[in-house]
Amino acid sequence: MEGYYTSGEFAKKANVSIRTIRYYDKQGLLKPAKTSDAGYRLYTDSDFAKLQKILSLKYLGFSLDEIRSITVTDDDNDYVKESLELQIGLIRKRMEHLQLVEQTLQETSKLVEENPVIDWNKILQLIHITNMEKSLVEQYKNSVNINIRIDLHRKYTKNPDGWFQWLYSLLNLQKNQKVLELGCGNGELWRANRERIPEDVDICLTDVSEGMVKDAKTNLSGIKRNFTYSVFDCHKIPMDTDTFDCITANHVLFYLKDLDSALSEVARVMKSDGIFCCSTYGQEHMKEISQLVKEFDSRIVLSQVNLYDVFGLENGREILEQYFDQVEEVRYEDHLEVNEAGPLMEYILSCHGNQHEYLNDRYDEFKGFLEKKMEKKGFISITKQAGAFLCRK
Repeated sequence: MEGYYTSGEFAKKANVSIRTIRYYDKQGLLKPAKTSDAGYRLYTDSDFAKLQKILSLKYLGFSLDEIRSITVTDDDNDYVKESLELQIGLIRKRMEHLQLVEQTLQETSKLVEENPVIDWNKILQLIHITNMEKSLVEQYKNSVNINIRIDLHRKYTKNPDGWFQWLYSLLNLQKNQKVLELGCGNGELWRANRERIPEDVDICLTDVSEGMVKDAKTNLSGIKRNFTYSVFDCHKIPMDTDTFDCITANHVLFYLKDLDSALSEVARVMKSDGIFCCSTYGQEHMKEISQLVKEFDSRIVLSQVNLYDVFGLENGREILEQYFDQVEEVRYEDHLEVNEAGPLMEYILSCHGNQHEYLNDRYDEFKGFLEKKMEKKGFISITKQAGAFLCRK
């Protein structure tokens, strides 16, 4: 058929074995575009882009299940451009790591050559750096998942004043202030407000993940402001007492293992007339998404822990008042109207629960389920219950 390739033709043109094509078909990674009347599996030119993405992610260390979840919406519009951008970012990080491994190998080789006694600590360092590959794959996944969640809110929000713009306005930054962000993620708070940041404000972006800090630095590289970057665990902030005029933590506190020690540290490094802005969710936040997956399969749990129980809008004030004299709650009024199944699926698959276990072989079925839910109104309305606490000593 014109415009189509049989499995054998497709494999030959892509320079892979037909067994590989059949395997990816069986795994649900690369389904044929159609099947002929004679029963032949047929592929199109656009399927080459899907195959290239699969091979690239496989090279980077993603499992087949992870690749399946990342490529599940690749039939949607503009997937080729978005796919290539994703791969470029991942490949750059892989190159950075390989350069670090090469540098360490050269240094170790030189030491062994110049010294009769081998420095085994250097060998251990080399082992640790080489083993970083696994943690890098985790950072890749975290970065992708954060972008997916941000994009869903950005694309379908009904509040014209976006979340990051609203959150920035609460900071009320003034000239010559020192600002600390805990859990900066990819730096979106500052990228989204790049035109509003005073030139003489010093902003220190921090995260426990070195990969996230690198992402933030890359995303903010073209913005001429006083940004510095640091990697540390906010349970012990390596800063002097009474240093910062403003500290912010966007959806961070509910992830912390020891919230008490972190809040004690925040109060210590914040100036007496400073402000601490921390955001969180309420119990009703995105409730329709949990209801949808439960309706499709009651075994699915999108999060093993209810984050709002750790630190949410319902209990946040009580927790914060142990460390700050004044605590003000501010709500962000908004909801989402999602009219595409693909981005909603990506959001669900980016969650921290067991959804992959029960959706891996049912992606098409689940997508059809979501599309049917959208038929009546043309969209699915999703509740947003989020806000922030403004804390002062």
